[in-house]
Amino acid sequence: MATKSSIDQLNSFLRGEMAAVETYQMALAKLEISSARDDLLINLKSHQDRVAGLQDVIIAAGGTPATSSGPWGTFVKAIEGTAKAFGEKAAIAALEEGEDHGLKDYKADLLKVERDARQIMVSRLLPEQQQTHDRLSALKRRLS
Repeated sequence: MATKSSIDQLNSFLRGEMAAVETYQMALAKLEISSARDDLLINLKSHQDRVAGLQDVIIAAGGTPATSSGPWGTFVKAIEGTAKAFGEKAAIAALEEGEDHGLKDYKADLLKVERDARQIMVSRLLPEQQQTHDRLSALKRRLS
C-alpha cells in the first residue's frame, strides 16, 4: 500500500496524461496537417497507453485513479484556441510545449513516488515521454 502523497503524485501524472490525450484528440480533429498526422497518432497512442498504465499502477498501490484531467483541462483549451487563432504551426508548437512540460514534471517529481511505482516510471513512462517529446520536436522542425 503506497502513501497518500505517492498516490497523489501518480494521479497528478495521470491527469497530465489525460490532458495530453485530450489535446492530441483535439489537434487531430481540428487541424489539417496531413504530413503530421502519423506522428500525432503515434503520440496520442503513447499517451493513451500511459493513462492505462498509470491507472493500473495507482490501483496496484491501493489508490483510486483520477477520472479527469482536472486543472490540466485549461491547457487543452489553450491549445484549442491557439489552433483556431494561429494555425497549424502554432498548434504544433503548443503541443511541443505540453510535451516539454510533461517531461519536466516526470523528471522533477519522480522521487515523490514510492520505489515500485518509480521503477515503472523510469523503465517505461519516462522513456515514452522522452520519445513523444522528441517526435514533436522533430515534427516542429520539419514544418518550419
